[in-house]
Amino acid sequence: MGVTGPIRVVVAKPGLDGHDRGAKVIARALRDAGMEVIYTGLHQTPEQIVDTAIQEDADAIGLSILSGAHNTLFAKVIALLKEREAEDIKVFGGGIIPEADIAPLKEQGVAEIFTPGATTVEIVAWVNANVRQPAEA
Repeated sequence: MGVTGPIRVVVAKPGLDGHDRGAKVIARALRDAGMEVIYTGLHQTPEQIVDTAIQEDADAIGLSILSGAHNTLFAKVIALLKEREAEDIKVFGGGIIPEADIAPLKEQGVAEIFTPGATTVEIVAWVNANVRQPAEA
């Protein structure tokens, strides 16, 4: 039997990054598009993020990183999802991520990266097209 209900997305700010305006804008855009959004707040560890995603039965995790620690933090989240047999949870992210780092992140399992200038419309459309489709009403 298929999963029903709206797409569930955990939006998280891993590491020491203290700026969350972008994450809140994305969380609101996803919510306004009919998704259930769980915003974890600042300074989350990869373990806390994965625990929340599993406990909340999330379909996706959206990571926002401006600190430059994206390679380490994205990799840890992906590794923990594999370890916890939760690889069906898609991981996407955004923030200040150099172009040269995007392909290696995708090779590790990050589904998509949104860099500055990406619109909320683009991000919502990507989630709708690439994460579990909601049940018909």
